[in-house]
Formats: sequence, structure tokens, C-alpha cells
Amino acid sequence: MNIKEISIKDYNYELPDERIAKFPKAERDHSKILIYNKGNIVEDTFYNIVNFLPENALMVFNNTKVIQARLHFQKQSGAHIEIFLLEPAEPFDYELMFQTKEECVWVCMIGNLKKWKEGVLTKEIDINGHSVTIKVERLEQIGASHKVRLSWDDASLSFAELIDVIGELPIPPYLNRDTQESDKTTYQTVYSKIKGSVAAPTAGLHFTKDVLSEIDKKGIVREELTLHVGAGTFKPVKSELISEHDMHTEYISVSKSTLETLRKFNASAIAVGTTSVRTLESLYYIGLKLHNNPHLTDEQLAVKQWEPYEQTANITAFEAIEIIIKYLEDNDLDTLHSSTQIMIAPGYEYKIVKMLVTNFHQPQSTLLLLVSAFIGDNWHKVYNYALEHDFRFLSYGDSSLLIP
Repeated sequence: MNIKEISIKDYNYELPDERIAKFPKAERDHSKILIYNKGNIVEDTFYNIVNFLPENALMVFNNTKVIQARLHFQKQSGAHIEIFLLEPAEPFDYELMFQTKEECVWVCMIGNLKKWKEGVLTKEIDINGHSVTIKVERLEQIGASHKVRLSWDDASLSFAELIDVIGELPIPPYLNRDTQESDKTTYQTVYSKIKGSVAAPTAGLHFTKDVLSEIDKKGIVREELTLHVGAGTFKPVKSELISEHDMHTEYISVSKSTLETLRKFNASAIAVGTTSVRTLESLYYIGLKLHNNPHLTDEQLAVKQWEPYEQTANITAFEAIEIIIKYLEDNDLDTLHSSTQIMIAPGYEYKIVKMLVTNFHQPQSTLLLLVSAFIGDNWHKVYNYALEHDFRFLSYGDSSLLIP
């Protein structure tokens, strides 16, 4: 199969609007879960997921945290301008960005751009009893996005503290509703830690402390990594062939200790969510790059969209993880920082992920391609069952455990 010749129309299905969950269940772990196991399907309640997981396995979670990335400003003319934070520019590092004081630069999408030809936008807001003036200035255009400088006149405030006050949590556009106060809690996983995403890793939204405790009791080891989910996760595939679709780039970090645990489990894992899948599978290709050239820079380690289909996979997943660990040791690093643009589509051979916990995805999406690559044409069987048995779809919808 020529991966690039895949037609996205072959990954379509009818999704009525009423099947899209506009709000989550009152209790996270009371959502339904569909268990697909080698062609067989059963359903249960999510809090029973541990009954379907093998003992002494490794389960990997994405600990990214959604930021309040939507900022609203108003011109003197009354025109409303929306600044949507996409990724840090100055400083480039996520951790440094959220600690920065007084000014920073982000790559942003701008809503109502035609009304903001020039000039600086300002906004005054009360924070902790002090009046703070925030200014935004457009610097340059980068494709469909813009670099924007944000500055504020309170040197005691970090950028993280600032957007927690002035920002709005960006819920998915297909919910067709405004963000509510409850979303600040329900649209974060209970284990979210590292700020940087503009969308939640939604497979993790079903987990509660009780469910995690049951997983621990079964002897399943839990590890975390970070992939900051970008707005591109909602980018529709508009081209007929996937060869014409540009995958978005997302930033990943994986600690040396997580890599060492992965090595102990022979580079095999249960992935919670497609973001964990994209990170884990990218690790193989990062290891392969270092196998071919141990002296690559961090930037050169980034996994490009079609790389898995252009490289000769001549090492095992275990060897790839060992190579990355050695790279970190040789460079006195405790964390691998990189990025991935990986396109996982039918014909892709999974290297590390053996089971997948995931929600039900949009028709004609790259996430549906990823699922199809995992369980083959049986994705039709899974989605037909979910539609016929009253499952709820998309970010706040129900869950599935896929075992190919």
C-alpha cells in the first residue's frame, strides 16, 4: 500500500450532532467503555477498565496541562480581537515561558485580524488588588499565524499567573458552546502537570484517582511523558489524498527515568490517548536517527511527517530506547526534548504501543487514520457498534480500549 495515496473519504462515517457529547459525565469514570479485543467487542463502564488490562504491564499517560490560551482584547473602535496562543517563541522553552516576567513573544492565531491593521492593543485588569496594563503587538506573520509580543507592567507577575487571570480555556470548536467555569476542571486530566497544551489529551479525562489506584493494585506500572497538544489536532483533512495534508508539529519531552522503565518492559506499552501513541512511536524513529548518526542536534532529532515510511527500520524498539538513553547519558541530560510531526496511517507498523485507550474521533481525521492503522478495517466494526449502542463521541464522549 502506498501510504500517500490513501483517500481520506475512505475514513468517513455518519456522526449525528446529537451523538457529540457537549458536556462530560457528572463523574469521569462513569462513562462507557468499548473493549475491542482481537475482533471481539464488549462494553462496560470505564471504572472497570482494570479488569481488561494485563497484570504487570506498563501504562503511559500524557501529563500535559491545558492553558487558558484564548485572550480577548477590544480596540477603541469597539472591535473585538481574539489572540489564541499556539506555541512559545521568546523564550522558546515552555517551562521558561511560563516563568517569564514583563514580556514574551508567542506564535498566535488572531481572530478578526482584518480589524487589527496596526497599533498596540491594551487592556487593564485588576489582579490581586493591583491594576495591571497588558499590551499586545503584532510582530510578523508566519504562514497563517503571527508572532505577537505580550507585555505587562507588573514585574511580580509571571506569564503563567497572568493568563490564569486573563485567559479563557479553549474547548473544542465542535462543542459549539462557550467555555464554562466547570470546563476548567473537567477539561483537565486528574494527573495534568506540565502547562502547554491548547487542547486536552481527552482519553485521559475518564481516569479518576480511584481508577488509577486500581491500576496500581493490579501491578501495572504507570509512567508519564509530555506532548503539548496543539490546535492542529482539530485541523481537518481537506485534501482528497493524505499526501497533500500537512501534519502539525507538537513538542514532546520524555524523562530518562521513563525511558529506563520502558526499557525494563522491553519497549512495550499500553498508551493512554493518541498523543501518548504519537510520542511513544516517535521515540523509535528518534532512536533510529541516533543509530544512524549519534551526533545529531536536538532540532535534527525532530520526527518529520513521512519519516516512518522513508526509513529502513533495521533496529528493534528495545535498541531504539537504549540508544536514546545512551544519548542522554553522553550529553548529561535527564530529559529528551524534541518534536514530532509523525503521520500514523494504515500501513504503519507500530513499534512500541501494544494496547490503546482512546475516545471516538471525528470522521475523516488523522486520529481516525491512527486508529485504523492500529486495528485495521475493524475500525468500521468498532464505530458502527458505538453508534448503534448509544456511545457518546469526541472529547467529552465515551472511551474505548483497543487490543489488536
